[in-house]
Amino acid sequence: MENFNLLELLGDVFAKHGPAVPAQAASYSPADFSVHFFLQLALILLACRIVGWAGRKFLAQPQVVGEMIAGVLLGPSLFGLLMPDLQAAIFPKEMKNVLYAGSQLGVGLYMFLVGTTLQLDHFQSKARSAIGVSMAGIAAPFFIAFLITPLLLTVPGLFAEGISTANATLFMGACIALTAFPMLARIINERGLANTSLGTLSLTAGAFDDACSWCVLALVLAAFGAGPGVAVLAIGGGVLYATFIILFGRKLLAPLGRIVEREGHMSTTVLGITMALFCLSAFVMDAVGIHSIFGGFILGAVMPRGLFAAELKKKVEPLAVVLLLPMFFTYSGLNTRMDMLNSMQLFLIAIGILAASVMAKFGACYLAARLAGEDNRTALGIGALMNSRGLMELIIINIGLQKGIIGPALFSMLVLMAVVTTMMATPVFELVYGRKARASGELGSIQASTTASAA
Repeated sequence: MENFNLLELLGDVFAKHGPAVPAQAASYSPADFSVHFFLQLALILLACRIVGWAGRKFLAQPQVVGEMIAGVLLGPSLFGLLMPDLQAAIFPKEMKNVLYAGSQLGVGLYMFLVGTTLQLDHFQSKARSAIGVSMAGIAAPFFIAFLITPLLLTVPGLFAEGISTANATLFMGACIALTAFPMLARIINERGLANTSLGTLSLTAGAFDDACSWCVLALVLAAFGAGPGVAVLAIGGGVLYATFIILFGRKLLAPLGRIVEREGHMSTTVLGITMALFCLSAFVMDAVGIHSIFGGFILGAVMPRGLFAAELKKKVEPLAVVLLLPMFFTYSGLNTRMDMLNSMQLFLIAIGILAASVMAKFGACYLAARLAGEDNRTALGIGALMNSRGLMELIIINIGLQKGIIGPALFSMLVLMAVVTTMMATPVFELVYGRKARASGELGSIQASTTASAA
């Protein structure tokens, strides 16, 4: 009997088995994609559960922050650094498109479910505060970007050669103004804030800030050769679609709610129609150049409430949160390198960007909430939540890197800012708002709020 060689067997499993291409290299067959995908998904789920548990137990971080860190650890920052060959074999570049599609389904579906929990009456009663917080969360970051970008342009390699000060400022402003919309939604749900006016106000302001950041990115991409049509389609198409859904969505979708109420449960037919509508909404917002998550969230906000929303959550949320959403974090983590800050000058610049970003977002949102009449504790809580940037930041800076707007060093600085501000959000929120609110009974215990997410 020939000697059994596990490494050779694994090598054969991970090898390309498709037909040769003109360059005489084999390509991936459908079976190869399947083999990699299931192994990747298993590793992603295990890593997210383990790191999420460690984050909750030792760092008092919600599950979602652990999942974000797990995604980065599976990429070149740790796994690829320690075992580059094995990491490249399990996560080959040819598989990124498959993982990307799954990640968009996961985050879009989750934001659709978040939209169904949005308390519209809370938003109406807090409309003034939400608008003020949102506008401040956009204006202050762009002002900070206006101040620091000329200095960053003097450092070689941070921005593309020849980029104008205006375009560099717009890109930096979008990065600093961004709020981690999906991350914010997870934190709000896990902290027991989903049905509170503070949670609704923060989520609504965060959605608007993110939408504005994507529109600004469309303008920058247009200036980089994509043409003005990109910006016109993104802004015009997004506004028209959102207006249509807000004005007519609830009335058009009401029959689905009546069917569920009449039958006492959600049938597979109603579920299928609902999922098809979600996919169409995500497609529209992706097609115009905003992002699929906004299509899911906008549609979810006008879906029928009551038994319909409860049944939808029961049937869809476990699969979306446990199986699909972790792919979103891992896909972004695969494009993240934390080893690029390799000089003291670059490290100090990174710290400066981090400090400026916190001052702009946290400080501006806090002041806006206070001016809108919120008490000091609530305003601090809003500032803490709005300062989280998460992996939406990683998405937008990945686009900037791929399109040649920024260089690898500035990319790494913005990654550091995204990770630190996201990890700050929960402990700072608990310090300034959560602990007192739970002690007074305004909020339930964290354990009760996170049971579903930790299960």
